[in-house]
Amino acid sequence: GLDYRASPDWGKLLGYSASGLADANIQCIEFLRDIARDYSSDIPEILIQGIIGPRGDAYERNQTITENEAEDYHSVQLETLKTADVDLAIALTFGSVPEAIGVARAASKIGVPVGISFFLTGDGKLDSGQSLADAITKVDRETDQTPEFYSVNCCHPIEYEPAMGSGEWINRVRGVRPNASKKDKIALCQIGHLESGDPVELGAQCGDLAKRYPHMDIWGGCCGTWSDHLDEITRNLLAA
Repeated sequence: GLDYRASPDWGKLLGYSASGLADANIQCIEFLRDIARDYSSDIPEILIQGIIGPRGDAYERNQTITENEAEDYHSVQLETLKTADVDLAIALTFGSVPEAIGVARAASKIGVPVGISFFLTGDGKLDSGQSLADAITKVDRETDQTPEFYSVNCCHPIEYEPAMGSGEWINRVRGVRPNASKKDKIALCQIGHLESGDPVELGAQCGDLAKRYPHMDIWGGCCGTWSDHLDEITRNLLAA
């Protein structure tokens, strides 16, 4: 997950040169491959995924970035991930539709399959104000359905469940990576430590969502989740 911030603006803040940043991305992918080797005999197919974070602060409204700016910016990291021979990339914690369109176009041109993961606020919408349905519909329309799939991350079920609905668009949503805590994300950033929430409740909520949408098949955890959360999520998914 260190490649989440391995893009030009963030690399510059940390003093990385362009070549040093590319090397950091490649090391992240090699680290994943090293881990995957230990499980290759038990899991028949393991996909190696690069992570792309938003250009700005994920929790601030980044409405000034245009589709073209996003395409140019994220192309740098996507080119490196292409060189690293990843199976796919995922744009995580995106709250801007133009930025999602730009990264999807960049991935298409470079030849890296990409998923788009939006985060939602307390009112069940993107930080830029669109509903999840409108955001997915817009990105698909403007990119000829380039994204392999969509997901939501960095939000609790109380934030993303109201956004889930019916229609063709919901079939494009395959993944959920919830936060452990119900607290507001800005409040979580200010307290200085991770909140674990209620793993049992979180697992049950994920199981309920899986029953409503059995096509969803990419599950995990985000901020504050640990092995006990993943155990509960897995237990409830198997029972769904």
